[in-house]
Amino acid sequence: MSLLTWKMHGDGKNVAAGAVVSTDERLSWPRTIGVGLQHIAAMFGATFLVPVITHFPATTTLFFSGVGTLLFLIITGNKLPSYLGSSFAFLGPIAAAATAAGTGGGMAAALGGIVFTGIVLALVGFIVKTVGIGWVNFLLPPVVTGTIVMVIGFNLAGAAKNNFQGLYESNVQDNVKNVVTFATVEPGATRLGIITLVAIGLILAFSKGFMSRISIFLGLVVGYVIAFFMGDVNTDKIKAAEWFAMPSFTTPTFKLSIMILFLPVVLVLIAENVGHVKAVAAMTGKDLDSQMGNALMADGVATTLAGFGGGSGTTTYAENIGVMAATRVYSTAAYWVAGLGAIVLSLSPKFGEVLAATPKGVLGGVSTALFGMIGILGARIWIENKVDFANPINLLVAASALIIGIANYSWTKGDYTFTGIVNATLVAVIGYQVLNAIAKMRK
Repeated sequence: MSLLTWKMHGDGKNVAAGAVVSTDERLSWPRTIGVGLQHIAAMFGATFLVPVITHFPATTTLFFSGVGTLLFLIITGNKLPSYLGSSFAFLGPIAAAATAAGTGGGMAAALGGIVFTGIVLALVGFIVKTVGIGWVNFLLPPVVTGTIVMVIGFNLAGAAKNNFQGLYESNVQDNVKNVVTFATVEPGATRLGIITLVAIGLILAFSKGFMSRISIFLGLVVGYVIAFFMGDVNTDKIKAAEWFAMPSFTTPTFKLSIMILFLPVVLVLIAENVGHVKAVAAMTGKDLDSQMGNALMADGVATTLAGFGGGSGTTTYAENIGVMAATRVYSTAAYWVAGLGAIVLSLSPKFGEVLAATPKGVLGGVSTALFGMIGILGARIWIENKVDFANPINLLVAASALIIGIANYSWTKGDYTFTGIVNATLVAVIGYQVLNAIAKMRK
């Protein structure tokens, strides 16, 4: 079909019991726009949590998420419905880059790492398109993928604690090139953290379906509103911001010692994209294996573009799979609506400043839940794939990598610092392959 042409599904008004609106079909435009707005609502909470936590410009992140979604649809030939939102896998490396501000790190260097991640992912996609996905499945079995995802979540436990306690840490390089850490505490942060975390739990307990899927964002809203009425939200920048303007763009800098920190993210994005393609294929009954390489390339291109402009790296979104499952509408037309809608929303700096003013304590409640949930997703990968931990190699590799990652075992060589996430990834990927090769040779 032509890129922007869809067949009408039935009368365009109804979806019969047991039927689905396929990727190359659409409902009437008013109904398609309605489904597209649902996709915006579904991605909104998670997409905005990343810039709120990392202090990237929120409207810039939203802008590149919309542009990235449109690029994804174009590169996959309009055959694979997906929204590209902010990836949580970038949180750890961005935090590490921020703490290295006195030694060449900071936001610009983190953006360079995002660009690097996108380029590597696009290259992986090209290779997959050329030779197939088998080598990826060999390199990243479920025990390895689950371990890496778990490490990325739990490695951030210290950052969650700092947020919860309202602790700001600033690294400054003095005249003799020593990095000095200064700490300040936001009053009342712990109280707001508890309120936010309890709100998230109650929303999860009392709601179901779509509301439960955005419970973390709704908990943030509750904490934010309470903080506002308590006078803990600084509104100076909100009042000064314009209602409409282009997003602010930031140019990345490239420092190899920082870029290395982002390598584990590539492995997570591969797993997320492959999982997304398989999930959509199962729901639509279509064979989408031919789009695996295109999906990886598309996410790589979108992430690269976001990094060059100041936005967060992207990934395919499970939240939007939930919308498709609920509506039985898999039309890519709805995602064109969502992508364009996100771009329009990104043109309000005042909206971005509202998010940027989120108090540290509220972020503490959110990050405590969010980072822990990312870690538990790793365990979910193990469970769903029935990883055998009676196998001593699986047990040793996962256990060692988890301790290395969570405790943040690090070592430095010259300008290069290998953090816990990087070292845990190396242990998981290389350790698994080497030990299994030795075991096979012994047999």
